[in-house]
Amino acid sequence: MTITIPRRALLAAPLAAPAMVRAQGAWKPARPVNMIVPFAAGSGTDTVSRLLASLLEADWGIQVVVENRPGANGAIAAVATARAAPDGQTVMITTNSPHGATPALMRRPTYDAVADFTAISRMGTYIFVLALNDQVPARTLGEFLALARAQPGRLTCASGNTTGVVGAAMLNRLGGVEITHVPYRSSPPAMTDVIAGRVSSMFADVAASRAFLAEGKLKPLGITSARRTPLFPDWPTLAESGLPGFEMLSFMGAVGPARLPEEVVTGWNAAIRRVWERPETERRLGEFGIERVTSTPAEFAGFIRQQIAFWGEQARAAGIEPE
Repeated sequence: MTITIPRRALLAAPLAAPAMVRAQGAWKPARPVNMIVPFAAGSGTDTVSRLLASLLEADWGIQVVVENRPGANGAIAAVATARAAPDGQTVMITTNSPHGATPALMRRPTYDAVADFTAISRMGTYIFVLALNDQVPARTLGEFLALARAQPGRLTCASGNTTGVVGAAMLNRLGGVEITHVPYRSSPPAMTDVIAGRVSSMFADVAASRAFLAEGKLKPLGITSARRTPLFPDWPTLAESGLPGFEMLSFMGAVGPARLPEEVVTGWNAAIRRVWERPETERRLGEFGIERVTSTPAEFAGFIRQQIAFWGEQARAAGIEPE
């Protein structure tokens, strides 16, 4: 059932005007704002969201409270955001999970990924890597696939988001293997079990896994993008390593509830771009394995529509049945 904003909430929206401060015509919040994150603390999205929150606090002089709402591949956070008052005090840092794949994975979606939200700005592209526990006797994708073919169903692949869900299905389909999918509520506990050897592999975002990759606790086999990234030029793509056609783009961006006033959207977009387009911010995002992106609200809204279609196609091609 799609979330709708109660009519009384819309009628009450003008009452929120006193909380809006205009300085030289630009909107900014006058009291602490809430930034909802759809994944647990320690995830890549959480890490980048806390960076953004700290930058906005310094820029605005207003507290930005990060609220983790993990579960249901981002649907719990999405519903909470859709139900928030459209006054600019609540935004969500979304990804391809709640605003791409999750709508295709749910038989009865609990929200409308387009109609229930206002796009604010695209913020970046995640780099995901297929990573193995260091005890798995494989150093390349070819060796891992050969091992999986020799032991059908014995190797496992964890997921803590929809990139992991769809990635595991694509790995089986394109690789002609049977690797058992092990779903988790969020990425940090999934990664913990991969490192401990309880699960063989996972599609991990570099923001959360880079330290473990550097220490050798996880082994990178290849990235999910269609081309190599300049951030990690030595890492091959999965497509070039033996899975032709493998491509998954994972994004992040900011959205608010539907019907945000234009001045609020403009204020949020300007603030994000102001702090995001600094060279120092780009450097820090690169350390997290994030390729920085900014956009207008309209550009991000169109991008979300494209991603919903793309991830729906990927899920169907991978044979994933909505639940």
